[in-house]
Amino acid sequence: MALQVELIPTGEIIRVVHPHRPCKLALGSDGVRVTMESALTARDRVGVQDFVLLENFTSEAAFIENLRRRFRENLIYTYIGPVLVSVNPYRDLQIYSRQHMERYRGVSFYEVPPHLFAVADTVYRALRTERRDQAVMISGESGAGKTEATKRLLQFYAETCPAPERGGAVRDRLLQSNPVLEAFGNAKTLRNDNSSRFGKYMDVQFDFKGAPVGGHILSYLLEKSRVVHQNHGERNFHIFYQLLEGGEEETLRRLGLERNPQSYLYLVKVSREGLAGRTWCHLGNPPSQSCNPALPVPQGQCAKVSSINDKSDWKVVRKALTVIDFTEDEVEDLLSIVASVLHLGNTHFAADEESNAQVTTENQLKYLTRLLSPLNLEQAAYARDALAKAVYSRTFTWLVAKINRSLASKDAESPSWRSTTVLGLLDIYGFEVFQHNSFEQFCINYCNEKLQQLFIELTLKSEQEEYEAEGIAWEPVQYFNNKIICDLVEEKFKGIISILDEECLRPGEATDLTFLEKLEDTIKQHPHFLTHKLADQRTRKSLDRGEFRLLHYAGEVTYNVTGFLDKNNDLLFRNLKETMCSSENPILGQCFDRSELSDKKRPETVATQFKMSLLELVEILKSKEPAYVRCIKPNDSKQPGRFDEVLIRHQVKYLGLMENLRVRRAGFAYRRKYEAFLQRYKSLCPETWPTWTGRPQDGVTVLVRHLGYKPEEYKMGRTKIFIRFPKTLFATEDALEIRRQSLATKIQATWRGFHCRQKFLRVKRSAICIQSWWRGTLGRRKAAKRKWAAQTIRRLIQGFILRHAPRCPENAFFVDHVRTSFLLNLRRQLPRNILDTSWPTPPPALREASELLRELCRKNMVWKYCRSISPEWKQQLQQKAVASEIFKGKKDNYPQSVPRLFISTRLGADEINPRVLQALGSEPIQYAVPVVKYDRKGYKPRSRQLLLTPNAVVIVEDAKVKQRIEYTNLTGISVSSLSDSLFVLHVQREDNKQKGDVVLQSDHVIETLTKTALSADRVNNININQGSITFAGGPGRDGIIDFTPGSELLITKAKNGHLAVVAPRLNSR
Repeated sequence: MALQVELIPTGEIIRVVHPHRPCKLALGSDGVRVTMESALTARDRVGVQDFVLLENFTSEAAFIENLRRRFRENLIYTYIGPVLVSVNPYRDLQIYSRQHMERYRGVSFYEVPPHLFAVADTVYRALRTERRDQAVMISGESGAGKTEATKRLLQFYAETCPAPERGGAVRDRLLQSNPVLEAFGNAKTLRNDNSSRFGKYMDVQFDFKGAPVGGHILSYLLEKSRVVHQNHGERNFHIFYQLLEGGEEETLRRLGLERNPQSYLYLVKVSREGLAGRTWCHLGNPPSQSCNPALPVPQGQCAKVSSINDKSDWKVVRKALTVIDFTEDEVEDLLSIVASVLHLGNTHFAADEESNAQVTTENQLKYLTRLLSPLNLEQAAYARDALAKAVYSRTFTWLVAKINRSLASKDAESPSWRSTTVLGLLDIYGFEVFQHNSFEQFCINYCNEKLQQLFIELTLKSEQEEYEAEGIAWEPVQYFNNKIICDLVEEKFKGIISILDEECLRPGEATDLTFLEKLEDTIKQHPHFLTHKLADQRTRKSLDRGEFRLLHYAGEVTYNVTGFLDKNNDLLFRNLKETMCSSENPILGQCFDRSELSDKKRPETVATQFKMSLLELVEILKSKEPAYVRCIKPNDSKQPGRFDEVLIRHQVKYLGLMENLRVRRAGFAYRRKYEAFLQRYKSLCPETWPTWTGRPQDGVTVLVRHLGYKPEEYKMGRTKIFIRFPKTLFATEDALEIRRQSLATKIQATWRGFHCRQKFLRVKRSAICIQSWWRGTLGRRKAAKRKWAAQTIRRLIQGFILRHAPRCPENAFFVDHVRTSFLLNLRRQLPRNILDTSWPTPPPALREASELLRELCRKNMVWKYCRSISPEWKQQLQQKAVASEIFKGKKDNYPQSVPRLFISTRLGADEINPRVLQALGSEPIQYAVPVVKYDRKGYKPRSRQLLLTPNAVVIVEDAKVKQRIEYTNLTGISVSSLSDSLFVLHVQREDNKQKGDVVLQSDHVIETLTKTALSADRVNNININQGSITFAGGPGRDGIIDFTPGSELLITKAKNGHLAVVAPRLNSR
């Protein structure tokens, strides 16, 4: 039985037990998994599983080629040290099952191939053992798989963490919060059908046992502009379509909604003809800017998406709302707000005589006329959209707060609460570079600059701390510090955000272009800032007058300032706020606090709010041990197996992966604990194989000395060995591959020997068991047989003694045995035929029954024999029976005729003359035989033919009928008792036609006379004479035939004139 291994999609080597059965992990002698970093041993085909091991680590092409190799083999995860790089496969690879969770649970980070679960387990174990808060930062552009990675992390913790003492309610709420947040915060974009349009940071609280007991969610920069405007091919937030598609009829009727999304202008694109007399403006146009009221707003026009099932998702959301403690009233109030946004989008305006806006929609809010007066059409449309955005964004904020109250630990006062640890999950938008970049992209890219700055700082810090802990000299690393870009954006008084706020707050006519001019005057000397005015002649061709360009760490991004002031202000008219504060909807009452109306302080701008929340997020992340997941989108068409190198190179750049790799490789490429390194490579040294009994550090020292490592290739730390060059590690791996072949052969031989011996021992034990059982069975059978024989003999003897007594229990067995024996013996000795007269002698008790059986047997044989004979044979037997009746015991030569069959004729048709046949006419010949006729006078013998017809005996000489004797004239037949063959046919004397009796001789006398007697019906007229026969020789004259016994047959005429016949005796009487 040979050991077989297989490479599975996670990159792990597993032992194949049976080709049609589930695979199992191969285990080493000490129980450690022997996955042995399979990407190293198969690096030519699938690349390396850690980019740190790339030989040409400064080459972006080598980096992308390694990604391509692994992606081609469905290996979507790769490490950069502790950082996980994930490529979205756009299909289910079946690598997130419970079996995979158990495979990565409790295993060292580098003992298994790269996987999201490996990061999750490492973070969780650090949280449990070190009691330090952890954070997993997931970043990447839209469609790269950030949301899916967050779901998988939560799924891993929900499945593998111990359940809290009070049940799994918190765990269920953590999982069910995702579909609710996705419904209200996610939407279909051109790049992703389920794109998160907000940043999310989730804290999961664990008690001292490692069970989840609470959670908290922070949201960042919801893209509320999507409520009123979407690009072509995109959709609004999922909740609108889910409500219309999956909501019950009664719910839709109560909310005044129709199922058709085409009825709501915030959800679809409308034509100019369909909006005749209606006023619409693009989102972002401030009230002071002109807007053509005749032009419609081009919306998404993408209500139906093949990859999204809104009806099914609605059921999931409704169930999730119940799990996270929403009451029915709260759900009703929440859906009323969603419906009100749709109705608000269908509110249309027209201008009166004074050019003031008037609501023209009959079924909408008529009192909006009073609220929006005296605004013009453009201002009214802008105010309506601003109100819709404010209502939705504040409702989303309330929803997050409601979920947080549901996730909050219910045991905050208990001692275990004070010992909780926190694991943070950051699902944040990645760096965005579009053809047209606006205020949202500016905020998002600023966020990525801060996170990149934090990432580099923490990476360098962790590297330096590891080197110091291991006692290895730290060499300063040169890297690009993007603090200069962060300061450009956030610096007080001089940063872009401060200038934007100042322009929003200053009195006078402030526009987006005046903001751009202010930037040019303030930061024109900054090397990372450029505008059309500041650029050289060549660069100006790529910059419009209303744009500025920032040189981010990931590359250049050009921003259009149109809408910056308006989006940063995000103001809502006071009278609309007052109305919202007076709403009867409890949720809106909480979203619009009346304290806002009395607060004279100007609210903070959107950019400032985002900057402050971002700074708070950075502080939160700094207080935790970070782990990183970098998500990459392989193509824009969401096709599995397609690898767009240009797109991936762009993402590698703005994710800062090459910078991260360069920092990681500044020192040593490979580091491992002494125990792990020794366990993996100890087979390469005779002194360390198969076991090393000393300290692991000493064993590694012996091992590297045997392998011939040069001093500049490695360093020995306190607990780890550091290897500087990947080629050193690869050479060790190649040596290990060669060594494995010999070890595998030895292991297989040992295994086969062990397996065969175990099989032999099993067979031997089985044979002994079977033999023992069979001997016992034979012994028991023999004893039972002896006992039965003794009892049978005893009963037979007792019965034999009482055999003559009447039947009783003591002799019944013997009597029955005797009877049975007789019947069985009779069955074997029955007569074979009717002539067999043998019959077994019956016991006295069965004599009468024996006679009855004998009679039945005889009758049965007779019946069978009669049934079996043919008509010809029956006729033969009948003739034989007649012959026996006539001649038996009377004629001396009769016994010799018995075995001879009587035949139908002794003459053939060609032996009888045709004239004779013509003379007989239609009269058939029944029997013909040649005979010898003796004359009546001289007894001269003459050859004749004797013919029997139905009516007469005919004697023929050649062609002439010599004599015809009618049966009626045949008075009798005489024959001697000797063995001669003469007989006499007696005829009536009164018949003048007859010449007298006829003396004939036939060689078949018994046959001839029997047939003649039967034909003439003269069976009783055959006379068998002892001495002589008298016959009529003619008229008045008689003849005599004298018969005497002799030694041989002699027929002569005697002297006395008689016919003397001497015949020998053949049988004694």
